[in-house]
Amino acid sequence: MELAVHTLGCKLNQSETSAIATNFESNGFQVTNLKRGGDVVLINSCTVTETADQECRKLVRRALRANPEAFVIVTGCYAQLQPEEVASIDGVDLVLGSAEKYQALELAGDLEKRDVPLVKVGDIGSSSFIGPGLTRPGGNKTRAFLKVQDGCDYSCSFCTIPKARGASRSIPMATCLKQARTAVMNGFQEIVLTGVNLGDYGRKDASTFYELLEALHEVRGLKRLKISSIEPNLLTDEIISMAAKSNRLVPHFHIPLQSGSDRILGKMRRRYRSSLYADRVEKIVSSMPHAAIGVDVISGFPGETDRDFQDTVEFLENLPVTYLHPFTYSEREDTPAAVFNGRINRRDRTHRTNVLRELSKKKSLAHALNHKNDTRPVLFETQLADGRLTGWTDNYIRVAVPADTAVTGIVRQVRIGGVKDGLSEGWIEA
Repeated sequence: MELAVHTLGCKLNQSETSAIATNFESNGFQVTNLKRGGDVVLINSCTVTETADQECRKLVRRALRANPEAFVIVTGCYAQLQPEEVASIDGVDLVLGSAEKYQALELAGDLEKRDVPLVKVGDIGSSSFIGPGLTRPGGNKTRAFLKVQDGCDYSCSFCTIPKARGASRSIPMATCLKQARTAVMNGFQEIVLTGVNLGDYGRKDASTFYELLEALHEVRGLKRLKISSIEPNLLTDEIISMAAKSNRLVPHFHIPLQSGSDRILGKMRRRYRSSLYADRVEKIVSSMPHAAIGVDVISGFPGETDRDFQDTVEFLENLPVTYLHPFTYSEREDTPAAVFNGRINRRDRTHRTNVLRELSKKKSLAHALNHKNDTRPVLFETQLADGRLTGWTDNYIRVAVPADTAVTGIVRQVRIGGVKDGLSEGWIEA
């Protein structure tokens, strides 16, 4: 039988989808995607934005067009927060919460279509369960994802994640290290650390994220270690200093900003202001001028004036960051921001997001061109239709080299050339 999977949202969701799919694989299923259809369909949902909720509904309809008899499972944050709403979507057979998702195969039973969906969604707020740690999303054979933390104790006014994921909790360090060694033994060249609030790792267990990074550095054979995302107030000088000296921890940081206006950051209940964010970026660049820095930004937050938005744009223009992930604000039920005054109309929200996307393109291109003629380590992963191989440098530049399948899944030194069609040209150094 075939399992068709689709993931919405963050790298953590991708990691968890992989863990669920692996369980199906070990029971004889072949994993495919929605385009091909499947006997069973698994959609791991997101609820960060209204668009993610709408996309989930579209995906269910698409899956049933490919195979009207498919058994449809929806899990993830949308399912956790709005189980009745998900269950009301025509064709859904099983709705699973954040903790129950790993029982998908067992709870699916005989895989017969149901007239009334089975809903299994528990109280994640009191859960200590985290789930499998080591995964390889999309069957990737070069990069493993290691989930070390879940949940969040922050109370940002726009965010539903604490309700969908529960309180902050961490996988014991000994377990993380054991799983990292397993990844290396299985041939993975890179480990990406994932979690909801990574920098909060170990806070309730008398350990720290820095100590985890320090211990992972001792894993013999590990080529690359990457932090998926970290809050600016938790990105310490120690971590930055470690990255600057390390030959394993890559010089690539993804640091949520959300707004460059201190007034809006206050309304968002973020735990920093723009000066701290700028300080973190300057600290990175002063010790690692080649580093890549990604930024999450929300546009159209309630009460965001034209001046507030312009402050954000100017703040980002003047920061040496590499790319942006802009999000258009959407009201989330049961969040304080949903009832804030000063709601921005849809057209203006979209316009502001588009402005940020254009700025991101300029930043990304400048970053790639700044490293033209440099030699950087590249981990090769994908072969293009024209035969070339592509991979990512340690500082997040996508490079394509002439076909050479011998380097697939291997880190090699590459001289970087110009940019064409969004890819930097490269040549493997002898």
